[in-house]
Amino acid sequence: MSATHKKWRFVGAIGVVMTLALTSATSPSQAQRLNNQVAIFSALDKVTARIRKLEIPINETVEFGSLKVTPRVCYTRAPEVKPKTTTFVEVNEVQLDGKEERIFSGWMFAESPGLNAVEHPVFDVWLTGCAKPDEESLRQSAARQKNKAETYGPTRRRPTRRRRRVRR
Repeated sequence: MSATHKKWRFVGAIGVVMTLALTSATSPSQAQRLNNQVAIFSALDKVTARIRKLEIPINETVEFGSLKVTPRVCYTRAPEVKPKTTTFVEVNEVQLDGKEERIFSGWMFAESPGLNAVEHPVFDVWLTGCAKPDEESLRQSAARQKNKAETYGPTRRRPTRRRRRVRR
């Protein structure tokens, strides 16, 4: 093996290691979530074909037809990270006799609305987003970004090597 071949092989190995280090440092698993004060849902009345946007503050209940929707938490990620919006929600149905029956209690994901949406014979409810992040969550996110910028410095691209065209 020639010396130049060994050198480029070494440079390639270092490039792979650096790429893995940078992607693991910014992987979505390490991305911190932001707490939000408002969960945003879309609700469909199948009888009237009416779609309504529901902006519900956390731990408050809003009625849509015979459904009562109560979000408990709503999480998003920082804008520079791949989006992931989740909420834990409880949905009750008011029966004809006035009693409430829990028809849904669980996590909803805005990126895949069909996964855990409320499917009712008359109404559908699904998460579309979150709003009004907590000030503390925003401060922590900004501090993490500042620390990351100081740690890794400005990102530089490695100059691309032109390939020689070989005629056969």
